[in-house]
Amino acid sequence: MCLAVPGKVIEVRDDRGTRMATVNFDGILKEICLAYLPDIGVGEYVIVHVGFAISRLDEESAMETLAMFRELGILEEELGVESDPGADSGSATETVSATGANS
Repeated sequence: MCLAVPGKVIEVRDDRGTRMATVNFDGILKEICLAYLPDIGVGEYVIVHVGFAISRLDEESAMETLAMFRELGILEEELGVESDPGADSGSATETVSATGANS
């Protein structure tokens, strides 16, 4: 499955000429490319697909969608995060390049 996932932008920066952001997906942090939405700012919600922010989203819709993903048990799967039963409940950070590949 490969769904677009909503998340909150918590940091924006320029990385060698490419606008990038750290996005919080219900406690899971990922590095996301903002090339398609260069005017997005900190505190806004975006829909992300394969490492790219593709659409702006209101907070209510983002929270509803994240709750549904949690309920279905697919949030970690969609974000490419392996759950580790022995790990603490802190946030995970993963870097996604402009090509959408994890590093």
